[in-house]
Amino acid sequence: MLKFSIAPSILKKLTEKHSVTRNEVEQCFLNRKFPVLLDDLEDHQTDPPSLFFIAYTNAGRRLKVVYIQKGPNVVIKTCFEPTDAMVAVYHQLLK
Repeated sequence: MLKFSIAPSILKKLTEKHSVTRNEVEQCFLNRKFPVLLDDLEDHQTDPPSLFFIAYTNAGRRLKVVYIQKGPNVVIKTCFEPTDAMVAVYHQLLK
């Protein structure tokens, strides 16, 4: 079972800037239908590496989730509504 961790500063940003709740983030993990991809942008390099995916909440809201994983521990870095261009790139990378 995964254990979710969101730093208070990140949760504040998700709530205030992106209007995303912790519950919505968790729903995206449960509703994910496509693979997780490695975030290999130079500015986003972390150890362990950042991963991301795009999925829907139970209410049908599409979100991009960026996180790092250490065993069963999932540390959320950000989560927001992706642009159509981001969604297109995500689906292109899946091919």
